[in-house]
Amino acid sequence: MVDIVDPLHVEHHKAGRGGWLRAAVLGANDGLVSISSTMVGVAAAGAASATVATAGVAAIAAGAFAMAVGEYVSVSSQADIEAADEALEREHLTRHPEAELEELTQLLIQRGLSRETAMQAAMELTEHDALDAHLREELGRHEHNDARPVQAAIASAASFLTGGFIPFLALLAPEDIRVKMMFIVTFLGLGAAGTFSGVASGMNPAKPTARVIIGGLLAMAATYGVGAIFHTTVG
Repeated sequence: MVDIVDPLHVEHHKAGRGGWLRAAVLGANDGLVSISSTMVGVAAAGAASATVATAGVAAIAAGAFAMAVGEYVSVSSQADIEAADEALEREHLTRHPEAELEELTQLLIQRGLSRETAMQAAMELTEHDALDAHLREELGRHEHNDARPVQAAIASAASFLTGGFIPFLALLAPEDIRVKMMFIVTFLGLGAAGTFSGVASGMNPAKPTARVIIGGLLAMAATYGVGAIFHTTVG
C-alpha cells in the first residue's frame, strides 16, 4: 500500500538565508569587535570620553561604508562568474545539444540512476528547461544560492551599524569602570549575534555563540594591550 503524503507537510529549509545571513552576521560581528576594540584601545591610552566617542563614530562611518562596498564588490564578482558560466552553458546547448544531453545523462548516472532512467530524465529535463538543468546538475547552481550583491551590501552595512553602536552604551558608565563596561556590553552583544546566527541557520546556537564571543574578546584584549602600552610609553 502506498503512503499518501500529507499535503500540509512543508519543509522549511535554511539554504535561502545563506547570502544575507552570512553578510549580516559578519557585519554585526565586525561592527561589535572593530568599534569596541577601537574604543577600548583609545580609552586604555587615557583618552577622555569625548575622544573615545569621536574615535568610535569615525570608525563606524568608515567601517559601514567599507563593509557595504566590500560585500558589493565581492558578491558582484561572484555574480559575474555565474553570468559567464550561464552564457557559456547556453552557447554549448545551442552548438552541441547532443553532447550536452549525453553530459546531463552521465551526471544523472553518477547520482545513482540507471542508464535508461537517466536518459529519460535528461530528455525530460532538457525539454522543460535545458539551461536550468545543466546549471543545477553540472555547476550546482540553485536560486537559493545565487549571488545578490545589493542584498549582501545592505545587510552587511546595516548589521555593522547595529553592532557598532552597542559599545557606546559603555560610555554611560562612570569613567573608572568605562573599559570594563565596554567588555561587558560587547560580550553581551557578541552573545546575541552568535545566538541569532545559530537560530537563523537552524542549528544549536551554542557553538556559533562561543566562537563569536571568543574571537571578539581576543581582539578587544589585543587592542587594549596596545593602548595600555602606548599610554605607558607616551605618559
